[in-house]
Amino acid sequence: MDLFWTIYLDIDRVLHILSGIMWIGLLYYLNFVQVPAFARMEAAARTNAIVNLVPRVLLFFRFAALFTVLFGIGYIAGMPFTTDRYFDTPRFYNVAIGGALGIIMFLNVWVIIWPNQKKIIAAAREGRAPDPSWGRKALLASRTNVMLSIPMLFFMVAALHLVQLWS
Repeated sequence: MDLFWTIYLDIDRVLHILSGIMWIGLLYYLNFVQVPAFARMEAAARTNAIVNLVPRVLLFFRFAALFTVLFGIGYIAGMPFTTDRYFDTPRFYNVAIGGALGIIMFLNVWVIIWPNQKKIIAAAREGRAPDPSWGRKALLASRTNVMLSIPMLFFMVAALHLVQLWS
């Protein structure tokens, strides 16, 4: 049984990391590449990009967020099968902080960013101007996620290397 859980955790960890790389990569693309580029585009070009590019980017973005969280929860759920005291270790404390930040980021994606972006995409498809508050809400949640990603990544990487934090 221990071999099964060891293999499960190894596969889960790899999938968590890969989906996390996609999520954070798209988060940084959206904030550091797409938003500034859209601000400089002519209205017709921006509308074309909103209709043709943004839905695909946001599809990968939100499902990368979902899979990152699911694989992270799966990893934590599987740990007790390989060690008795995982939840009482400094490693878990670091992962818990990083995971909590990741869950906040995930909620920002699914509860604030995506619903507002859906409205913007629908307005662009219908040829009408979006309500500026939709973009503002999505932008603020996305920028919040950029800021939260820094300590989140720190605590995830620190899980194995910064156990002294809890000593």
